[in-house]
Amino acid sequence: MPMWAQALLWGTLAGGALVLGSGLSWKWNIPAKLVSSIMAFGAGVLISALAFELVDEAVQGGGLWPTVLGFLAGAVVYVGANVLLARSGAKHRKRSKDQQPSETEDPGSGTAIAVGALLDGIPESVVLGLGLVTAGTVSPAMLAAVFISNVPEGLSSTAGMKKAGRGPKYVFGVWGGIALLCGLASLIGYTALETAPDSVVAFITAVAAGGILAMLADTMIPEAFEEHHNLTGLVAAVGFLSAFTIHHVGG
Repeated sequence: MPMWAQALLWGTLAGGALVLGSGLSWKWNIPAKLVSSIMAFGAGVLISALAFELVDEAVQGGGLWPTVLGFLAGAVVYVGANVLLARSGAKHRKRSKDQQPSETEDPGSGTAIAVGALLDGIPESVVLGLGLVTAGTVSPAMLAAVFISNVPEGLSSTAGMKKAGRGPKYVFGVWGGIALLCGLASLIGYTALETAPDSVVAFITAVAAGGILAMLADTMIPEAFEEHHNLTGLVAAVGFLSAFTIHHVGG
């Protein structure tokens, strides 16, 4: 299979985990503590993956300063965009309770939530395509990390959407569209940087890593902690070790 097709396939597969989580949450009333447990585990997995699969490899491939600058840029851009979206009603887009506003309470919040969900998913998808550039194959640890973390995102956010009165057309339209756009983001990540210098690849990889870490701190970890409290750290640590193990076994 051509590399560009692999990038599209893996990105869409990882994004499809959002649809999977959404479908499970729509069909069944998943206990909030179970959702938060999976969320904490997914956060730990992503932290491990961005440390060992993204930042460390970016430094080795393109040097320290492109990595440092890219990481800071990614965090700043994500936080800035997230602040703007929060003002439009997307602050609690990953919350499973009744924090999400309805369209009646906050007109335009549905669009903001959809854009926010896309903002959360794009950096993860881009790095899957970048992995094909740097290693010639998708990283099993990174793919597992993105997939595992996307399932609870779909679970939690869909639970909140249901409680805000949003219908199936909106919910599955959002997650299905984002899954397709994740595939395109992965494809763009590969094709746009296939022949780029190592320093540029390192910078873009670090941008994605910074955005992912900011996303975890702003959205996933708060939802996990709200229900799990003292066990959040333990579950996240297990997720970290799981991804770390996959990284070493696979590499």
